[in-house]
Amino acid sequence: DAEWQWDRKKLTVYFTAEQRVDFRALVRDLASLFHTRIELRQIGARDEAKRLDGVGRCGRQYCCSSWLPELRPVSLALAKDQHLSLNPSQISGGCGRLLCCLRYEHDFYVQTRKRFPKEGRVLRTAVGAERVLAVDVFRETVTLRTDGGDTRVVSLEKLKGEVSGADA
Repeated sequence: DAEWQWDRKKLTVYFTAEQRVDFRALVRDLASLFHTRIELRQIGARDEAKRLDGVGRCGRQYCCSSWLPELRPVSLALAKDQHLSLNPSQISGGCGRLLCCLRYEHDFYVQTRKRFPKEGRVLRTAVGAERVLAVDVFRETVTLRTDGGDTRVVSLEKLKGEVSGADA
């Protein structure tokens, strides 16, 4: 990608490369060809995706191109906190790096999970002792298993009623 300064006294060319590259000879050739100052700016994969734009796996325009003001670091821990598959093809964006949305969705998951019992915890319910197998923050359900191996899915609201009723 390239862009002219408003007065056309400088042309900035953006490029990606695996390693640092010395383009001094190319800059001299371009400067004489365009009769202006040339700046070559090496950018990373996320910056390249932002400049080129595209559509993400969600079907929407890349966040970095549309509304995300700054590209902050995204770590694998964010995917783990959200109980996502750690398969790189499923959590990587168009730039090949971790999805930017992992960062801005993280706070939602942290806050929402506080309302749910922890996975592995044993609860006293109307059925008896049940272990929490999984939670679904979107459907607001909890999957439970009895000592006998019976499994059931119950709404968070109903579970709270059962647990407080069992404690009474």
